[in-house]
Amino acid sequence: MARSRKRGMRALSTGMRLTEMATDAQRVASTRLTRMALAGASPSARDRREFNGMVVEKQIAFAESWVAMWTEAWHLQTRLALSWMRGAPSPARQAQTLQSGLERIAARGMAPVQRRVRANARRLRG
Repeated sequence: MARSRKRGMRALSTGMRLTEMATDAQRVASTRLTRMALAGASPSARDRREFNGMVVEKQIAFAESWVAMWTEAWHLQTRLALSWMRGAPSPARQAQTLQSGLERIAARGMAPVQRRVRANARRLRG
């Protein structure tokens, strides 16, 4: 019971984080698109830095995300292999390990992108 409740809370918090990230991303995108429209054909130096930063920050965030997911997947594979070395685990235990591992992979992959979106939303709000 405690495990399923904990897993439910993790899923809830992941869903809440996704909702927060989607809302912040929409605000950031609309703010940046407005700035682009107002800048027109000759953006200021500040606008050019912002527009160039949009591309670079996404590349960095997604690279960090892939590394984090790969690392977590490697840990999951290690845990599964070690469980087999100790003896064949029950299918229920394997499924539970796999499910929690996949949840961790998704959470680790989302974290760098979410940090960037949250920081941009705060910065562009003020």
